[in-house]
Amino acid sequence: MLDRPDLILAAIPLLSVSGLALQSVVVAGIGTGLLTGPLSVAGYLAAFALILRELLAGPLADRSGES
Repeated sequence: MLDRPDLILAAIPLLSVSGLALQSVVVAGIGTGLLTGPLSVAGYLAAFALILRELLAGPLADRSGES
């Protein structure tokens, strides 16, 4: 059975590569150069936001605030 820490640890690398995966899906169209630049960084920012959210508002933060 998967617990919350396992899911968070699995989500971090998936979010990291999601921006690169979206960038590779966008193949043709108007303004793809403008679109692919932010997409390459979006996955890394999403993973970083998840880590910060877990550190600041997750169960670990709740436990450290009680002591």
